[in-house]
Amino acid sequence: MDKRRILILQGHPDGRQRHLCHQLADAYREGAEGAGHACREVEATALDFPLLRDTSAWQRGEGLPPALAPARDALLWCDHLVLVFPLWLGDMPAVLKGLLEQLARPGIAFKADSRNPFSAKALGGRSARVIVTMGMPALVYRFIYRAHSVRSLERNILGFVGFSPVHETLIGGVDQLGDKGVARWCTKLRALGAQAQ
Repeated sequence: MDKRRILILQGHPDGRQRHLCHQLADAYREGAEGAGHACREVEATALDFPLLRDTSAWQRGEGLPPALAPARDALLWCDHLVLVFPLWLGDMPAVLKGLLEQLARPGIAFKADSRNPFSAKALGGRSARVIVTMGMPALVYRFIYRAHSVRSLERNILGFVGFSPVHETLIGGVDQLGDKGVARWCTKLRALGAQAQ
């Protein structure tokens, strides 16, 4: 198996303490590094950046906050992206969405000189895995709510800038997992990390 460059983007909005999302990301990294893959990690909540409030600034691709340069560099370096976050109000936390808005701009996620957005994907040739934790059962989220926000992330953000394939791991009922349930999920994520999937 080819060795891959993996960026693990931690999207949990509480950086003051460790949560299940951190344990899952650690397990994925352990599996990946154990198999010889190179890993970098970015924690969204540790970055100091403003929200984008002006579409013209985004369209010009100018003004990436200096604090986001390492995140940009890690994104351009990777050939596999792993996003880890809890489902909040049915979607990704605002800090993660804000970070993705900053990074998904011309000159980073789009070819700055292209006039056709469908051919401007600058992050092609990369794959991704989206790992989402939630209080509700994952089957309820997947089949009743149609995993709407995760599908939107996969199609309208990751797919739109070139990531393919994009796989998902939905972990539901997190309040009832207990130590054994957490250990089972960590084992699964170590295996996915070892395969860089």
